[in-house]
Amino acid sequence: MDTVTRRRFLIASGVTGGVALATGSGLVTWHELSQRAVSDPQPVGSKILVIVTLYGGNDGINTLVPYADPAYHDARPELAYAEGEVLHLDESVGLNPAMKGMAGLWREERLAVVRGVGYPKPDHSHFRSMDIWQTASPDVPVNTGWIGRWLDATGDDPVRAVNIGAVLPPLAVGANSAAAALPLGRDTPLPADLETALRGLGIPDPSDSPAEALVTASYRAERTAAATFATVLDPKAVQPDHDQLAPAGSAGGQQSLKAQLDVVARCIKVGVPTSVYAVSLGGFDTHADEKGTQQAQLGVLDSALTGFLQDMAGDPRGQGVAALVYSEFGRRVTANASQGTDHGTAGPVFVAGRPVKGGFYGAPPSLSDLDNGDLKVSTDFRDVYAELLHRLLDTDPAPVLGNSRSELGFLA
Repeated sequence: MDTVTRRRFLIASGVTGGVALATGSGLVTWHELSQRAVSDPQPVGSKILVIVTLYGGNDGINTLVPYADPAYHDARPELAYAEGEVLHLDESVGLNPAMKGMAGLWREERLAVVRGVGYPKPDHSHFRSMDIWQTASPDVPVNTGWIGRWLDATGDDPVRAVNIGAVLPPLAVGANSAAAALPLGRDTPLPADLETALRGLGIPDPSDSPAEALVTASYRAERTAAATFATVLDPKAVQPDHDQLAPAGSAGGQQSLKAQLDVVARCIKVGVPTSVYAVSLGGFDTHADEKGTQQAQLGVLDSALTGFLQDMAGDPRGQGVAALVYSEFGRRVTANASQGTDHGTAGPVFVAGRPVKGGFYGAPPSLSDLDNGDLKVSTDFRDVYAELLHRLLDTDPAPVLGNSRSELGFLA
């Protein structure tokens, strides 16, 4: 069972508690979102990014399966999929058998598969590696996430980026701005007296330090965003689909990925002026008995994501939606003694949707030319982010990621 949850990751990574944890900061209500959809609707055709985080370290080798490579079968004879089991993308690799919907997106040329994605000097720690992916800072730890810096660079409207769930991940926290957090059915509401006290923390004080000012701004953002989300949905409509619930160790506040994406779809359809949504799924830390566990979790991902994208493809406001799917690292090439895999390095990233030019991007990592048992990184994850910022969010990537990033060409 996966023990890596989004809340545990946030606590361990030392993110600013007043901003990132579910203590009332940046929370929005359905009423507030619906008001914004009326007063400032998202223009039809706007481009929207949906970030899907897979917590636990997904085994990329059994996700994008190199079925034709003898080294794959030699390294993990009990975990390996036979050629006839996988969903072929070409003559050498295929998708996990659970990913039938994403194989359909590939045939429609709406799925980009970016291979060998990682960062220099990989770290095998869940918490440090996810922190690197979410802050886009491999060299030194920083207190801002890449979407948070995008908010800093382009305006401080807290509704422009929304996390589905009460725990705001580090990727959504900037130096001066933070995304809004939308809690769903099972997230525990705050007591009335605590909520009142937290609202008072939104009152600015000239003597505040920069860190205090950031936390204060996040509490003010809660009121702004809270006036946007209340009647977008009937609260009964966002209860979890119990048949699709992820395991108890999952992220997303125990809400199923399907439930999270259903909320995103409804917000997009009514015109909520949000350009970035963040959702998550846990359960990928497969040190033992991996094959069945991972296949089940990839089935949850596949069903929820492809259903969401099909829904978006049929709606005028969904034509510009693209989804990014990533995990903090892949797994080692060789199986361990428990028929699982241990923490690795590079893995595939998926980008899907109507704005996407389907195909392979990035060089495939070798299964025989390894770095101490790990795949060698062939594509820097910041190049994926740079293209999303530039071509989807219409933003100069340099203030967010620094200079010298190279786009891969997966967006039209």
